Amino acid sequence: METIEKKRLVKGGEFLISEMKADEMFIPEEWSEEQKLMAESGSDFLDKEVMNKLDEIDSQEDPELMPGILQKAGEMGFLGVSVPDEYGGFGMDFNTSMLIAEVMGRGYSFVVAFSAHTGIGTLPILYYGNKEQKKKYLPKLVSGEWKGAYCLTEPDSGSDANAAKTKAILSEDGKHYILNGQKMWTTNGGFANVLTVFAKIDDDEMLSAFIVENTYEGITMNPEEHKMGIKGSSTRQIFFNDCRVPVENLLGERGKGFKMALNILNVGRIKLAAAAIGGSKSSIALAVQYANERKQFGKTIGSFGAIKHKLGDVSAAIFASESALYRTGQNIDNTFSTLLEEGMDYSQAKLKSAEEFAIECAILKVHGSEVLDYAVDEGVQIYGGMGFSTEAPMERAYRDARINRIFEGTNEINRLLTVSMLMRRAMKGQLDLVTPAMAVVKELTSIPDFGGEEGGLLAKEKKVLNNLKKVGLMISGAAIQKLQNKLIDEQEIIMALSDMLIEGYVAESALLRAERIIKMKGEEAGALYKDLAIVYLHRAVEKSNLVGKEAIYAFAEGDEMRMMLMGLKRFTKIDPYNLKEARRRIADRLLEKNDYAF
Repeated sequence: METIEKKRLVKGGEFLISEMKADEMFIPEEWSEEQKLMAESGSDFLDKEVMNKLDEIDSQEDPELMPGILQKAGEMGFLGVSVPDEYGGFGMDFNTSMLIAEVMGRGYSFVVAFSAHTGIGTLPILYYGNKEQKKKYLPKLVSGEWKGAYCLTEPDSGSDANAAKTKAILSEDGKHYILNGQKMWTTNGGFANVLTVFAKIDDDEMLSAFIVENTYEGITMNPEEHKMGIKGSSTRQIFFNDCRVPVENLLGERGKGFKMALNILNVGRIKLAAAAIGGSKSSIALAVQYANERKQFGKTIGSFGAIKHKLGDVSAAIFASESALYRTGQNIDNTFSTLLEEGMDYSQAKLKSAEEFAIECAILKVHGSEVLDYAVDEGVQIYGGMGFSTEAPMERAYRDARINRIFEGTNEINRLLTVSMLMRRAMKGQLDLVTPAMAVVKELTSIPDFGGEEGGLLAKEKKVLNNLKKVGLMISGAAIQKLQNKLIDEQEIIMALSDMLIEGYVAESALLRAERIIKMKGEEAGALYKDLAIVYLHRAVEKSNLVGKEAIYAFAEGDEMRMMLMGLKRFTKIDPYNLKEARRRIADRLLEKNDYAF
C-alpha cells in the first residue's frame, strides 16, 4: 500500500488503499486555547440553561421554553459558529463547529433542536441561497431571532426522499409557487419561522427547494408527536394547502433539491456523530460517578472487574470514534481551504469539501450513533435498578439515544451508501481499488511472509490494520467478480463489507491518534492511549472476522470459499494482548478522575 505524501490532500475513501502517517492527522489533543474556551463556554451554557430544566423541556408544557433557549444560544454565538461574520456568525472552521456540536451532545432534547436549527435549518440557505436570501434570513437565524426547520420526509417517502409528492405550481401571474402537500417528522416544526420545503414543480422528476416562512397562509400542523425519546423536541406534521410562496424564495436551481438534500445530509451525518460522542462521554461519566458512589458487598461497584470491563470497553469505543471524527473534520477543512485558494466560490467549496468525504460522513454517523447506544446501554446496566428509574439520569439518556440510528438516514441505508459510494468512485476512476485488490489475490497464492516486523512505533498493530484493509479488498473484489450487477440486491453482503470498512477506518484513526500522543507526551504518558487503541483494534479484528465469514458464506463455494476463508484467517491474525488488564487500567483512570478522562 502506498503512503500518502506529506501535505498531499487526502481523498475521500482513500483510507482503504493508502496508509496515513500519524503526523498528518488532527487529534483533539491539539485544540487551541480559543477552541477550548468556546467548548467550555458551551458546556457552561448547557449547565445554566438546559440541564436544570430537563423535565420541564420534556413536558413541553411551555411552548416558549425551547425556542427561548435557542434564542439565548444565538445571543451567545453558538448558532453561527461556522457562518461567515458578514451574516453575524463567527466564521470558524468545520472542526470547531463539530466541537460545539459535541459539547451540545449531552443536552438531550435540546441538542436535537440545536442541531436541526444550525444544520438542516440554516445550511441550505448558507450554501444554496442567493445574496438576497442570505442577507434576509441568515442574520436572524444566527441570532436566534428566527428558528429554522427542514421539511423533506413524507408519509410515503422516507429513505426514498425523491419519491415525495408535495407539488409546487407557478401561479397565473408568475409571482408565486402554490404549494400543496404534507411533511412529517419535522424537527422544530412547532416553532420554526423559516422552513426549507422540498417539492416537485409541475411534473418534474426531481425535487426543488423553497424557503417558506411560517406566516404564509395555507400552513397547518398536527399536534406534537408523542415519541419514545427526545420528548422535548418539537416534531410536527405540516400541511401546505395552496400555500403561496414568492418565486424569489426558490432556493438554488429548479430540480436540484434532491442533490441539495443529499449534500446537506453529508454535513448532518458527521455533525450527528459529533453530538453522539458528546452524549457518549456524558453517559460514561455518569456511570463512572455512580460506580464510585454505589457500594455492594462492602465495596464500591467500580472496584469490581465486571464493571471495569464495561467502563474500559465503552471508553475505547468512544476514543476510537472521536479519533475518526476529527480526522475527517480536518480533512474536510483542508479540502475546503484548498478549493478556496484555487478560486472556488465559498458556498461551492463548502459543499464540495463535505461531498468529498461523504463516505467517511456515513461511516461516522453509523459508528457514532452505535457507540452512543452502547454507552447508554452499559450505563443503565452499571446503574442497575436505578438505571431503569426516571429518578436517575440514565433512563432519559437511554431512550433519547435510540433515534440517532434513524436520524440522517437509517444506519442500514448509510451502510449501503458507504459501499455503493466507494464502488461508484472506483468505477469513475477516482479511486484505484483494482490494483490493490489484485495485489491481495496474488498475495493469497504466495508463501506467507514470516519475516520480522518492521521497526517503528506500533508497527505490529499497523500491520494488523493493513491486513484488515486487505480483507475488505479481497471479499469485495470477489463479490463483485462473482455477482456483478446482482450485488446491489445482496444487501446482507454489502452491509458486511460496510462493517469491515467502518471498523478499519475507526481502528486506524484510534491507532494514529495514540501514536501521535506517544510522540507528543512520551511512552509513559501515552500508555493508556495505546491501551485504548489496542482494545478497540482487537474488537475491530473480531468483528471483521465474523462479518467476513458471513459474507464469504453468502456467495462463495468450493475451492473459492476455502481460499477466501484461508485468507480471512491469515489477515485477521493479531498478537495476544492482555485486554482484561488494559480495560482495568483505562477504568482506573476514569474512576480516579470521576469522569471520562481522555
